[in-house]
Amino acid sequence: MTTTAATAFGAVNKTSSNRAGITLMTDQVGNGIATVMKDKPGVTITYLPSMIRVDADTRMDFVYDELAEALGEEPGFFDAAEFEENMSTHYGRMIHEDDRTIMFANPEDAADYIGFDLRASVR
Repeated sequence: MTTTAATAFGAVNKTSSNRAGITLMTDQVGNGIATVMKDKPGVTITYLPSMIRVDADTRMDFVYDELAEALGEEPGFFDAAEFEENMSTHYGRMIHEDDRTIMFANPEDAADYIGFDLRASVR
């Protein structure tokens, strides 16, 4: 889904959104990422004058080879460094893998994914 910002950017809402997101530069790479992500379930793309917001319900995966193909590049071109170079901000928990970057809305989901125990330790 694609939207255009209709409300003031930065409005305060302290309730949990159960969403994760990133802000991209408005350039060839940012537009390529937005093009790949726009039809994924639960993902919303918002075009703003100087940036692109990519937000999703619960989790979203940025698969590097899909992004490379959209940019007209060979598989293996796109990686975590290329992703972070174009991304200016994010919210949620980010996990970089060899073939993708995953954004989780909930820290518990990210911890479970990497096998991290969030239980408080007793000393």
